[in-house]
Amino acid sequence: MSLNVSFNPRLLKRYLPILDWGSKYNRQAFANDGIAAVIVTIMLIPQSLAYALLAGLPPEAGLYASIVPIMLYTVFGTSRALAVGPVAVVSLMTAAAVGQVAEQGTAGYATAALTLAFLSGAILMALGLFRLGFLANFLSHPVIAGFITASGILIAASQLKHILGIDAGGHTLVHLIESLWVHLGQISWITLVIGVSATAFLFWVRKGLKRLLKKAGLGPRLADVVTKAGPVAAVVVTTLVTGVFHLDGQGVKIVGAVPQSLPPFTWPVSSLALMQQLFVPALLISIIGFVESISVAQTLAAKKRQRVDPDQELIGLGAANIGAAFTGGFPVTGGFSRSVVNFDAGAETPAAGAFTAVGLGIAALFLTPLIYFLPKATLAATIIVAVLSLVDFKILKTTWDYSKADFTAVLATIILTLLSGVEVGVSAGVILSIALHLYKTSKPHIAEVGLVPGTEHFRNVLRHEVRTTPELVTIRVDESLYFANARFLEDYILDRVAEDQAIKHVVLMCPAVNEIDTSALEALEEINRRLADNGILLHLSEVKGPVMDRLQKSHFLHDLSGQVFLHQFAAMKALGDVTDEGNKTPPENPSTSPEEAA
Repeated sequence: MSLNVSFNPRLLKRYLPILDWGSKYNRQAFANDGIAAVIVTIMLIPQSLAYALLAGLPPEAGLYASIVPIMLYTVFGTSRALAVGPVAVVSLMTAAAVGQVAEQGTAGYATAALTLAFLSGAILMALGLFRLGFLANFLSHPVIAGFITASGILIAASQLKHILGIDAGGHTLVHLIESLWVHLGQISWITLVIGVSATAFLFWVRKGLKRLLKKAGLGPRLADVVTKAGPVAAVVVTTLVTGVFHLDGQGVKIVGAVPQSLPPFTWPVSSLALMQQLFVPALLISIIGFVESISVAQTLAAKKRQRVDPDQELIGLGAANIGAAFTGGFPVTGGFSRSVVNFDAGAETPAAGAFTAVGLGIAALFLTPLIYFLPKATLAATIIVAVLSLVDFKILKTTWDYSKADFTAVLATIILTLLSGVEVGVSAGVILSIALHLYKTSKPHIAEVGLVPGTEHFRNVLRHEVRTTPELVTIRVDESLYFANARFLEDYILDRVAEDQAIKHVVLMCPAVNEIDTSALEALEEINRRLADNGILLHLSEVKGPVMDRLQKSHFLHDLSGQVFLHQFAAMKALGDVTDEGNKTPPENPSTSPEEAA
């Protein structure tokens, strides 16, 4: 007896995208990916160390979290330019979550960070396998922008203690400021000079160095590489100064000894109780990390007309986080700055990430002794300069001008994040996003429409000169009908017919209705019954096919007092006093401005 097992190559390529792009890999792609990897590696060495510091972990954890996770994403991810690793917001969320269950600097703290990465990876993997990537859409862009802005402020504030050389703590802006104020008398002036100088230098590198190098005659590519190496220059100079003058003996806190090794094998799951404590933070980290990652990936893919699969991205990020959990890291995601650098440097395939991982592995093996005297103030400066670019208060003005509801959600997210911490902030963001959607759709735009003379088009009677019939009222609803807005529609129609005794027909025009749920169906049945009791017939027009398919499975169409018309003009001809010949008078002003649109 033989067992025949057949593989679907297409399905295999969907879950292992490396089989797709890897089969077309060539020398040109190898050269471009290699150059991009060198540039990104130079940028990631100080950044990885800094984000480990932000997460409350030893600096080597940042390197470990940037090696195996990148390689796993290379196999499972679909973005050609996304660079995966520690990022500022997720590192801050890690510190906030793990700090609630263990004390920083203990073995329990490191184990909790591994557990958090494992849970985050498992959640992302499950969401991807069940194709639930759409759940991230429940976080609106304004709310995400507000959360990231507030997180950037929190992160910058949390690093001031390293710039000042004092001990301070807290996970909210109030607690951070209070703690900094209490310890202000302990400032290390040498540390302050190093921290301020490094911060000022890095701001200058970001804003002015590239322009200066181009004026000096360097080519765009070389100028870009030198600019990206700016943080490395800050690391080298401050490390040399600290080591030569033994500033660590004068109060300057340094990184110290960093293990000279590749990522170790670690076991992330220590207890069921710890997993239960960290599940909600892991879920929030997964959502925020995925939203940030997919936004960057899709933006960069669009520039080269490439495609990113959100569900497969969940699997790729899930694999990366699980890899981090088993190799001494902490939660990771696709970073904005490093991905843009990777893209601009010419990366053609995810192999650039794998080459970056090799570069970081070499750094972990051979370069760690060189950073023994690296001041923590320099790493703090790296973080501050990186995260302040995330702070965007323009979103407040934009939303205020465009939508007061969005403005309220953004402002509430910023305030709650700053005053109550990142977990409360992101939880509030999710709740506000959903509440905002329910609020906007619970009172949909409903228009009474009439026929534009000389056409078969129907427009709002309040905006246009249109033809109407006393016995006929046409109501156009510009939203799908579901539990939150069903009663609103019912009240609108019944109020409208109550004030006009001449009405004999009501047509519900449905070109924008994509869904009618059970609650809305019951509301339509009630509208039909109430109108029939008053001698008024209810009709439908322009019902979409999928909606009609659902309605045909119910008793509603059988009980409908009126008819279902293919288009509204047919309803007007059948029920009103309009004929094809009688509607040929051209309108005086056939064109409408954007302000007059229905």
